[in-house]
Amino acid sequence: MMLSERIAEEVKAAQKSGNGERLGVLRFISAQLQNRAIEKRGTGQSPQLTDADVRESLQKEAKKRREAAELFRKGGREDLASREEAELKIIEEFLPPPVERSEVEKFVSERIAAGIRDFGALMKEVKVRFEGQVDGRMASEIVKGKLG
Repeated sequence: MMLSERIAEEVKAAQKSGNGERLGVLRFISAQLQNRAIEKRGTGQSPQLTDADVRESLQKEAKKRREAAELFRKGGREDLASREEAELKIIEEFLPPPVERSEVEKFVSERIAAGIRDFGALMKEVKVRFEGQVDGRMASEIVKGKLG
């Protein structure tokens, strides 16, 4: 089952269960995916979303929620921060589990030992190897630290 189909099934299940908060987040995700399909059609591509397209959209939404929760906490709005985190948990259900920092560090060390010393090239390899599983900020910190 494709990821977009799984999300559609979860929307139906949330409607049946009456879980309004979950339903709202899932409907928002569905709308974002529909917008992404429209964008693809506008560029002449097939409007059919691949799992990679869906994951990319979900990662963007997850990043927005993380940043919003952090900002709400800094502003002393714990209630809004917890709401953002609850939405984030729902979104993360559809994303691959994040990879451990140590695993990324090991991979970067191996690539440096293999002779790759360019920041951009290392970041590209990290993104390809850990597609959707590593936060860009964490990857950047690791690569910068290893390159010294």
